[in-house]
Amino acid sequence: MSLFAALSACENDDKPAPVTEVLAVKSITPASGLAGTKVVITGTKFDPTPANNVVLFNTTPATVTAATATTLETTVPVGATTGLITVTTGGTTVKSATPFTVSDRATVDVTGEIKTNTTWTANNVYVLKGFVYVTAGNTLTIEKGTIIKGAGKEADPKAQGQGGSLIIEAGAKIMAVGTAEQPIVFTSSKEPGQRNYGDWGGVVLIGKAPHNQAGSKGPEGGIRGGTTNAGLGTDNIADDNSGTLQYVRIEFAGIALSNTANSEINGLTLYAVGSGTTIDHVQVSYSGDDSFEWFGGTVNSKYLVAYRGYDDDWDTDWGFTGKVQYALSLRDPEYADQSASNGFESDNFNSGEPATGPNAGLPLTAPVFANVSNLVTSGTPSNATIKGSGGYQAGMHLRRNTSISILNSLFVGYPEGLRLDGTATGTYTNATKGTLDLRGIVLANNTLPVTGKGEITDAQATAYFNTAARKNEVKDLASLLLNTANFTLTAPGLLPQATSPLLTGAVWDGKGADAYFTKETFRGAFGTTDWTKGWTNWDPQNTIYK
Repeated sequence: MSLFAALSACENDDKPAPVTEVLAVKSITPASGLAGTKVVITGTKFDPTPANNVVLFNTTPATVTAATATTLETTVPVGATTGLITVTTGGTTVKSATPFTVSDRATVDVTGEIKTNTTWTANNVYVLKGFVYVTAGNTLTIEKGTIIKGAGKEADPKAQGQGGSLIIEAGAKIMAVGTAEQPIVFTSSKEPGQRNYGDWGGVVLIGKAPHNQAGSKGPEGGIRGGTTNAGLGTDNIADDNSGTLQYVRIEFAGIALSNTANSEINGLTLYAVGSGTTIDHVQVSYSGDDSFEWFGGTVNSKYLVAYRGYDDDWDTDWGFTGKVQYALSLRDPEYADQSASNGFESDNFNSGEPATGPNAGLPLTAPVFANVSNLVTSGTPSNATIKGSGGYQAGMHLRRNTSISILNSLFVGYPEGLRLDGTATGTYTNATKGTLDLRGIVLANNTLPVTGKGEITDAQATAYFNTAARKNEVKDLASLLLNTANFTLTAPGLLPQATSPLLTGAVWDGKGADAYFTKETFRGAFGTTDWTKGWTNWDPQNTIYK
């Protein structure tokens, strides 16, 4: 018995003591940045309530915006200096092992033409004044984390009233490759709280891919072009390469250059851009005109965000035939344009049908979009002018002989869901023969889900939309089980609830069979992964860029 007792005592003594976690800072990502940079602090025993954690950058307090037991999210405060990061939680204080470096960037004004291969670096802030052209044969490379600001009309060095704009001409390239942690940002030159729609011009790419306009046709908004000066031409190089835009934000662009129709520049404008170009993870916010507009071309894209735009979100014309998958539009229901704001506006910018007009009217506008979510409001849809210059119209306004296809997509809160508009031998024939293809569409919270215009009757448009093989639906909004924060503009919750019917039911027949598309099961832009995390900004109005 004595031996047994001794052995038992040894056994108890050999058991390891339980590990008690203590407050600690393990890493800081990124390790340097300027005021306004988002910083993630990882460690242990943080308080999951953000306000219960006190963070200092050297001696300057910062606001914790999100917290878990192992992570704190914050931003570098104004006035911070280089030094250790201090975290205080529950009366205990710890410091980081290494300092956080607060950077300071020089300001570089950019005007006129860029005629040599040029690199813009993250240690500078670049200010666009007037139209800045990257000319044929040259490449502009922009480092990750670089800030580019667009100045207003008053700063145009030629006194022509042109807002700061970056224009990549045909035969030139842009290589703007950011990361989720360090996106490249184009934004207003105005201070936080003073920014507005259309503070500056925007980003314009011009390529050599097919379009259905005359070669002498120049770009809109006063941008130089036509066959005599780096214009669109008739090169018809489908795989033309204008470079790369990855992890890029474009904020407060879309300036109105005059009172003349079509004198605006969009947030991101793509003229005859070819499929050799790479575009993904691009957010356009507060554009004063369309967020994205494609004028012809064949370029493909994934992961696009149109945030609080003014006019249309996705405007396709001049024979655009590219493919897009995963796109989100989140709108402010109080701001819309006098032209009537739509999610999609798709046409050919001419009233002719095939075999008429320049290039015999061909190619027709025939892009394919898949997994798009366009969200305006969970309240009562309205076409009234509230704070903008006009009202909302339709989730999809498809007209002028378009052959667009939209698959597995969601449209919520427009007065009209689908406006099918055109002639019996144009838009309507394209729809009935399947070159204009809508499949797996979900409409919700619309005053009038489907309507016909022009020579297309309401009954014809409705019969087309409701064709059983298309698997389109008009749903009650509550039945979709969206995230309760789906329409919260400054902190949206974008993933559907776990039992949402949107997580199933996708249709990949017809044009959806194309190998470019990932064959998701869900409809709308999101399944169980929020691909906007980390690189988007839901409050650019108050972000400090220095």
